[in-house]
Amino acid sequence: MILLIGGEKGGTGKSTISTNIAVTLAHKGHEIVIVDCDPQGTSTKWLTRRNKFYSDLPKVFSIQKTGDTYDTIKDLSTRYKHVIIDAGGRDSEELRTAMVACEKMYIPLKASQPDLETSKHMTQLIKLARSLNNKLDAYTIISMASTHYNLNEDKEAISLLAQSNIAKVSDVIIHERKVYRDAIADGKGVIVYDNPKAITEINLLINEIFTNA
Repeated sequence: MILLIGGEKGGTGKSTISTNIAVTLAHKGHEIVIVDCDPQGTSTKWLTRRNKFYSDLPKVFSIQKTGDTYDTIKDLSTRYKHVIIDAGGRDSEELRTAMVACEKMYIPLKASQPDLETSKHMTQLIKLARSLNNKLDAYTIISMASTHYNLNEDKEAISLLAQSNIAKVSDVIIHERKVYRDAIADGKGVIVYDNPKAITEINLLINEIFTNA
């Protein structure tokens, strides 16, 4: 599977989602490589900490790639069971070429007006990518959502996103939880922490990704 986690909006938890999917799959015995296309290099820094301090944990591999990512991604897909692309939060050559190379794309968005407004431009990018990659399966996913049950922002955002006939809306919501920040800082995944809610979120997302593959 070539999976792209990307979008036009920064700060939506793309690296958090990418690294946690990678770790969970690695714990299941899969060979995983993350292609870090984000100039901030969050996934690469996470993996550096993981390799430095936890040699006993399941291996996750990573490379950094800028510019045209297509050939690199396709080559890696012949050597690894799963390629996970962590693309930066902007319209870029990295994002566009990854969209042509991937099989499935998830676009994390916060339930806020500025984030939702970027979905309009992303639908245009999806249309463009599908002219070269007609198998591209695109989803939007609400990320970094509030854990307060009295808020209706998530439902309203999902309703708005569902109006697009270009990208599907994920049934999973990734909430804002301290354990996700801890996992990034520690070079781990939430799967090794005692936080059933976060673990459930990531497992539900993985099930959705691969059940609908």
